[in-house]
Amino acid sequence: MWSLLKSTVKRFEGNNLTDWAAALTYYGVLSVFPGLLVLVAILGLAGKPATGPLIDDLGRIAPGPVHDILDQSATGLAQSGGSGWVLMLSLATAFWAASGYIGAFIRAANVVNGVTETRKIWWTIPLRLGVTLAVGAIVAVCAVIVVFTGGLARYVGELIGAGGTAITVWGVVKWPVLLLLVNLAFSILYWASPDARTGGFRWWSPGSLTAVCLWVAASAGFALYAANFASYDKTYGTLGGVIVFLVWLWISNLAILFGAEIDAARRTREGPASQDTGPSSG
Repeated sequence: MWSLLKSTVKRFEGNNLTDWAAALTYYGVLSVFPGLLVLVAILGLAGKPATGPLIDDLGRIAPGPVHDILDQSATGLAQSGGSGWVLMLSLATAFWAASGYIGAFIRAANVVNGVTETRKIWWTIPLRLGVTLAVGAIVAVCAVIVVFTGGLARYVGELIGAGGTAITVWGVVKWPVLLLLVNLAFSILYWASPDARTGGFRWWSPGSLTAVCLWVAASAGFALYAANFASYDKTYGTLGGVIVFLVWLWISNLAILFGAEIDAARRTREGPASQDTGPSSG
């Protein structure tokens, strides 16, 4: 395990994945706010009470300024409203922007696995859109869990006579459920993205589990640092919150890429006998 970790760190540095994390952060910014617009348009039909829990739960992991930026954006979008065609246009824009992130991740995954892209464009574009749809569906399920299951837990608690205990229990249990869904999203990315033999789809892998743990730990650590030790507001003024948001996205992408590198290093150590083809053009 220790030798695998050392190999992963060496590969991570050699592949300049800090730069790739910065590129993914750029595409992430382009996709976050259109995606937020869609979530607000769908969930926010009931106004801020529907989107509030989603932003609040994210704020428990992300640094405080990230919560503030997303909360202000969600509130403004919910108040602005919009017609059906605006929702459809926003959905199309968000989907295409998110697919740009997936496209960049595909290129980064090829670097991680030491391969060049040989798949034709008529294969990579549907692949990119398919992965975007799958990951987007997981994000939507996470949003539904956060927004709507609290009321369901309350109803079940009243039905079985547990009262508020059911809500308390679900408030704890939902976090492992959400993290398992995040792990599933990472697993899909690691399996489908590279033009390489990935050993077939797995519901989890050492890389995906490591990425989830790193993401949670790094987010919590950076939130603590930003709240108690950093002086982004003094240095950058009103842009301080934006800087924190960008750094948090960059750290998140570092965790995701490190997980991909772990899986790639593990496959290299195990050799081709343990590998099978992932999605390919044939």
